[in-house]
Amino acid sequence: MKILCSTEESLYRPEAVRWRKRMQMLKPLGEGLVILPCSMKKPYSQSKSHQIFRKATRPIQEVILTSPFGICPREMENTYPIQSYDVTTTGDWSNEEMSLVGELLKEYVTDKKVIAHVSGAYRKVCEEYLDEAIYTCRDGKPLSTSSMNQLKQEVKKFDKISPREKLIKGLRSIALYQFGKDGEVLIPSDIQIKGRYNKRIFHNNEQLATLLMDTGLFAISLAGGKLLAGKDIKIVEIDFELKTNTLFSPGVIHADENIVPRDEVIIRRNGEVVGVGKSILSGEEMIRASKGVAVRIRHRIKK
Repeated sequence: MKILCSTEESLYRPEAVRWRKRMQMLKPLGEGLVILPCSMKKPYSQSKSHQIFRKATRPIQEVILTSPFGICPREMENTYPIQSYDVTTTGDWSNEEMSLVGELLKEYVTDKKVIAHVSGAYRKVCEEYLDEAIYTCRDGKPLSTSSMNQLKQEVKKFDKISPREKLIKGLRSIALYQFGKDGEVLIPSDIQIKGRYNKRIFHNNEQLATLLMDTGLFAISLAGGKLLAGKDIKIVEIDFELKTNTLFSPGVIHADENIVPRDEVIIRRNGEVVGVGKSILSGEEMIRASKGVAVRIRHRIKK
């Protein structure tokens, strides 16, 4: 589903606000990072400009500046809603846009060394909100030969991040975004991954989750649900034996207040995980409603 962001009010769309709030939990990997401009095509790496950028920037952490979402670390570019928004790219940002993007970028960068391969409003944000950065776009044209040569030279000064490190960090970033604080518990360091389109995540020969290519989000299994339940994440409590794949609101005795519709949730009874599925209502609505479906169950314990 496309998210149209055509006015400044788009800064306060629930999807954009939630994205920016969740980005505050993410940290860059490695000793430094490179800042890049966004592109009209999504995911960014499918655009011609980012295909050119990536030949130089792939070895280190990349972060893309964009309004109204603020920042997008490269590992998050396939994740809803950042992979589905549509915005008119004019190159001009309002003071409010620059402030929201700049503050978020500053918090993300912290004390890392920065290469800023940007021009126009993107550069203004970096100059105003970052204490120090190396600017590699010399002529206002990020794709020019001189700009790209300068970028390559600066990237070579940093240690390369291994593909395995990037993979684990990327999966944990998605889990943090999707499940909130402690969500990275879903991704142990010694996982195995199978599949080219939808990626299945295994640990000790047990499937924890599937990373869905269409949304860039996880669909969890019972095993994955147990890991998240250990941190009390996205829990829906019931006090009866679950016998169907539909959980109705009158059967819910407690629900995590952070649950929103379409969230992955864990069904728990007497301290035991008995099912996982997708929420239809928010956590507050599940408790309050006297009728209607609360959760569509994907997997459940069958006795």
